[in-house]
Amino acid sequence: MGQRGDLRIVGGAWRGRRIPIADAPGLRPTPDRVRETLFNWLAPQLPGARCLDAFAGSGVLGLEALSRGAAGCVFMEPDRPCRERLAAAVDTLGATGAVIDPGRSPDGWPGLAESGFDLVFLDPPFDADLLIPALAALPPRLRPGHRVYLEFAARREPDLLAGWAWHRRKRAGDVGYGLATWSGAGEDAEHD
Repeated sequence: MGQRGDLRIVGGAWRGRRIPIADAPGLRPTPDRVRETLFNWLAPQLPGARCLDAFAGSGVLGLEALSRGAAGCVFMEPDRPCRERLAAAVDTLGATGAVIDPGRSPDGWPGLAESGFDLVFLDPPFDADLLIPALAALPPRLRPGHRVYLEFAARREPDLLAGWAWHRRKRAGDVGYGLATWSGAGEDAEHD
């Protein structure tokens, strides 16, 4: 697989820096304007946060979080060309706190059992039906005050599992996205 192009980090210490992305089937990086809205929502949670970019692809969501003050991010990506491009971006940016894991989400999540995450990014390929299984695997890996980002085809907004609630959600063209929380952590949901 060749190189597809690059993406721009939209905020934080690496604002304006470009990262390479692989030309991989099903890779659909989150658009700039969606990332800008998402990270405006997450601004209070970002400093020192421990993140999981579960379907990393280009890694732009986790790198954006690190750029804006997150302490660390585990990037899970089974595709070797995507991992190689992500590793190159991590090196170029000097992204300390980045860990790249070849695990397949959520199949590879048993290895994350001891981890606790403040922010989780779930942006699987739209046609892979992985969003709900990923939500089901997350609760034991979440810290109090967590936020979970979900991105999906706007025409197919997922029905959240029992115990999950939308915190915020929005649509940009064909993309639906939002933040969810697991109520088992004792949080009340808010709606926009």
